[in-house]
Amino acid sequence: MTIRYPRPLCPGDRVGVTSPSSGVPEPLRARLDVAVRTVEAAGYEVVVGRCMDGATHVSAPAAERAAELTGMLTDASIRAVVPPWGGETGIDLLPLLDFEAIGRAEPTWVVGYSDMSTLITPLTLRTEIATVHGNSLMETPYRPSEGLLSWLDVVAAPQGRPFTQSPPGRYRATGRDDWIGDPGVRDLTLDTEGAWTRLDGAGDVDVAGRLVGGCIEAIANLAGTPYLDTDSFAEGEPLLVYVEACEDNAFSICRQLHGMRLAGFFDRAAAVLVGRTRAPGSPTLTQHEAVLDALGPLGVPVVADVECGHVPPYLPLVNGARGRVVHTAGRSQIVQTLD
Repeated sequence: MTIRYPRPLCPGDRVGVTSPSSGVPEPLRARLDVAVRTVEAAGYEVVVGRCMDGATHVSAPAAERAAELTGMLTDASIRAVVPPWGGETGIDLLPLLDFEAIGRAEPTWVVGYSDMSTLITPLTLRTEIATVHGNSLMETPYRPSEGLLSWLDVVAAPQGRPFTQSPPGRYRATGRDDWIGDPGVRDLTLDTEGAWTRLDGAGDVDVAGRLVGGCIEAIANLAGTPYLDTDSFAEGEPLLVYVEACEDNAFSICRQLHGMRLAGFFDRAAAVLVGRTRAPGSPTLTQHEAVLDALGPLGVPVVADVECGHVPPYLPLVNGARGRVVHTAGRSQIVQTLD
């Protein structure tokens, strides 16, 4: 089986909004409204589901969340599904999702990161339908930083035509915007200079493979299960694996990455991309050292501080796409092709 790409979105297409993990608390509903209007301004009709409650850590009981997500992914009139953000326990949906029905349906784009990795990565691995690890709905109003794209650009990209992203050289080191006081904020504050960092040594990197990955704290819990099986994915092609830490300390990240490696998740990695993180280190182990301790034995390039995690700005990656990563003294970029 080969990678199946949803068709590019066109003006007038419908975008479904549901919260497979955490919903939106009432004080943040104004930001949600701004985000919905941003998608509508791009030419799409937005359909907001019932599973959106933000009173607790889940938007609805697991069965209801699974049914709504499955329903949107098998509704031929909905061309993309995007959650407001991630959450905490989306893992409870996995045994309830109808992967067979989703796999039989016309492919639909699913967008998200953080806890959504628990769902979009298995969706691609189980059905070979491409998904987008990218900024979620609540971040959609932000204008893309120089060199980067929005998920709205990715889901409208023509199949077979490469698109390139390069790091802007700046990121947001601390704090976050006040979406309650200013729900309409559209400009990211990037207050610190920063570039990609090769962790496994010196030298240029130029490597290609199929992209797959996600948030470490989310997908590490799936290691060794059928939901994170990369063994037969994409007919055995080399993989560009990306991972990123949200908040766990360096010791936890180190253990989780070791476990994922021992379970075979990185066996076909031609290189590993590691997202920039604000997660804490310790006096004896930094986040970079944790990654190298666990993944150094792979003997492949490990490039860190990539904009594919919880630290703005956001670099969308398509699970299943062909990717080429170039990292030299004068240039860093990733080229993705939907073929």
